[in-house]
Amino acid sequence: MTQSEVLLTPFDFDAVIAGKGYESGPLRVLLAAQQLEVIIPSRSYRKQPRDYDRIRFRERNIVDRFINKLKWCRRISTRYEKLARRFIAFLHFASTLIWLQRNVNGT
Repeated sequence: MTQSEVLLTPFDFDAVIAGKGYESGPLRVLLAAQQLEVIIPSRSYRKQPRDYDRIRFRERNIVDRFINKLKWCRRISTRYEKLARRFIAFLHFASTLIWLQRNVNGT
């Protein structure tokens, strides 16, 4: 069992959005067998690029930027908390602060 199979097993979703690094034939076959929509752009050296939903792929940028903002919280990026419950609590706290910074605008 490959690492991608292990990561995909415990979740229930309808699409996989990933970068060019995950563009491989065996992974696409695995995802198609699970009836998942594959949103992975082809690598630049492919002679015949595969089609993918470009609009949904752009939405991946939102998640990437959010994770980058979470990395600014040193307590989360280095995982000071040993207990999962406390770590998740700090994730919620940092997420709330990020949301407030984005939506309140000083009012």
